[in-house]
Amino acid sequence: MGPVDTTAAARTTDDVLDAVARLAPSISARAAEFEVARRLPDDLWAELKDAGCLRMLLPSSHGGLGAPLPEAMRVFEALSRTDASVAWTVGNSSGAWCDLAGLPRATFDAVFSGSGVTVAGVFAPSGVAERVDGGYRVSGRWGFASGCRHADWLFGNCLEDVDGERRMRTVLFSPSEVTIEDTWTVSGLCGTGSHHFTADEVYVPAARTSATLEDAPCVDVPLVHIPPPPLFALAITSVALGVAQGALDDILAMAGGKTPLFASAALAANPLFQYQLAIAHTDLRAARGLTYDEARSAWATAVDRTPFTMEHRARIRATAVWATARATGIVDFAYHAGGGSSLYARNTLQRRLRDIHAITQHFLVKPDTMTTVGAVLAGQDVDLPVF
Repeated sequence: MGPVDTTAAARTTDDVLDAVARLAPSISARAAEFEVARRLPDDLWAELKDAGCLRMLLPSSHGGLGAPLPEAMRVFEALSRTDASVAWTVGNSSGAWCDLAGLPRATFDAVFSGSGVTVAGVFAPSGVAERVDGGYRVSGRWGFASGCRHADWLFGNCLEDVDGERRMRTVLFSPSEVTIEDTWTVSGLCGTGSHHFTADEVYVPAARTSATLEDAPCVDVPLVHIPPPPLFALAITSVALGVAQGALDDILAMAGGKTPLFASAALAANPLFQYQLAIAHTDLRAARGLTYDEARSAWATAVDRTPFTMEHRARIRATAVWATARATGIVDFAYHAGGGSSLYARNTLQRRLRDIHAITQHFLVKPDTMTTVGAVLAGQDVDLPVF
């Protein structure tokens, strides 16, 4: 394989957190710019790369930090405390290599041998792959491709016919082989640039494909031993926790100087506000504690190469749904406590409200996941392709 980014490989997640703290004031000041552009600016993307954010989870053999999942989640949460769109895009990009771990090792090495390689893609099987000589003919349209305009490579999952059965196949495209559609005009996570991209009968060599969730990982590191749904659910939850912490920061900064209409004292002196603040603060500590406890448990299981039981997967998925719901309630509280002030575009609470509710729309944290979790805990058979 080619040269790796040894500078990034020498960093620790504490170094990345320090760099994120230095970037935070600039990110906060430019948040409105991200929303208008509906993507992150190239200069910020370069700074995030230089900080090591995008290669935290990549194996050290390929120039990454190989950071433990709980440590990477601390970075996602810190970024989200400032701006959720930045955290979401970084989280997707830094973890996208896991979706490609089933590629042949030579392909994986070629893709991730260079410094600062960025990958974007979509898990939902929104394409069709037809077997042809030496590869596949692929057509499809994939949505929610966060950070796709920054990507050096894009992947999309497809359905293929294998002996009369529909199976999933991951297909890797160069940007020149697809068309990015300008579709990301949305209410929340506006700066993630999560546009659609399309492929029209693109020939893709077999070496740039893998059988989704079936082919063995070509690199043996702990992260690939965590099933993708629990893995990415935990990452999403860390972003939600950061949004909630940011909302508490915002309302506490306002409370001492804001006197509600017809009130005789500042919001901070209001007994109802004090009660609700205490509940929100406790909810956040509980949600964060449980989330990171599950992340540490998942990481330890992966390090030991112990298979994940359905009960363990269910516990992680339930934690993600519950903690994200708690985070959403905290943001709702902060937004409503801010009163009319929260409505203004200059007030970050309105952005946090939109962002957290965009996060809750993701299928990995949808409420009816709890029904599946309950079925697993009750000893019922669960016939799901992804859990």
